[in-house]
Amino acid sequence: MSAIEIGTNGVDRILTMEIVRVTERAAVAAARWRGRGDEKSADQAAVNAMRAELNRLPINGTVVIGEGERDEAPMLYIGEHVGSGRGPKVDIALDPLEGTTIAAKNLPNSLAVIAVAETGTLLNAPDVYMEKIAIGPGYPAGVVALDADPVDNLHALAKAKGVAIDKITACILDRPRHANMIEAVRGTGAAIRLIGDGDVAGVIDTSEPEETGIDIYMGIGGAPEGVLAAAALRCIGGQMQARLILDDAAKIERADKMGIKDPKRIYEATDMASGDVIFSATGVTHGNMLQGVKFMRDVIITETVIMRSSSRTIREIKARHQDLGKFG
Repeated sequence: MSAIEIGTNGVDRILTMEIVRVTERAAVAAARWRGRGDEKSADQAAVNAMRAELNRLPINGTVVIGEGERDEAPMLYIGEHVGSGRGPKVDIALDPLEGTTIAAKNLPNSLAVIAVAETGTLLNAPDVYMEKIAIGPGYPAGVVALDADPVDNLHALAKAKGVAIDKITACILDRPRHANMIEAVRGTGAAIRLIGDGDVAGVIDTSEPEETGIDIYMGIGGAPEGVLAAAALRCIGGQMQARLILDDAAKIERADKMGIKDPKRIYEATDMASGDVIFSATGVTHGNMLQGVKFMRDVIITETVIMRSSSRTIREIKARHQDLGKFG
């Protein structure tokens, strides 16, 4: 694999395979806890593995989307510096174990995820909830809108796709807060795929509806996952709108300290991930996009997708790791 430029000055670069190794190691560490019902141990194993691998990289990195804010997360917190310190300055958004609950239950679509971008180009958002709507590529700009009624969005999407509304499938997190939305969507005749967790994968699935069966993602999920999903869409195409839910004074103050001055702003994907982005995801459990980690007698098999926004290059990597000592 060749090196990938990160900056625009022709000097900064980071090896693609080094980023792949970051998500591979986190995925393998988490997969050892797969199906054991212990979310905290699975997440901590992924965090430890990702942090160790990040600190081997020749970068001067700052975590802008991480495991939480410093007082709540002992490692990979927002603002933590990672890497060797000798290399390009980059922003990092990460989720060592996207879908902790589904990993603990060994359900589909748990991932280890990271996005690396030029400094100052990833939204530095607090760990709060976020309203989101996303569709894949190939549609006119503005065909759906965050503030439009969900029913109107479904009709608009069906019209743009040239199909009846009962041919549209929406992906929604299975949460009580979405009860009214779910009822409204079903009332149109559209289908719903409810997911228990893992909305980064849910947003990415809209980019290939023929493969995944997902046409649109909508609802409320985590802001960190929203930024990661936006980074992925920057690489593969699609549309996304999002708004932070800053519904009390403490959240507004936290956001203000992170540079967010308009608590009601609607963000496009390019607002959340505006620069040249490299996105890597490795499957922990089997899913629509990637197969999960396979532990064989003498080998560990991982599947990873790595993408870059400036070139729209997508590489799918199936790796057989025979030096098992490196994975502990």
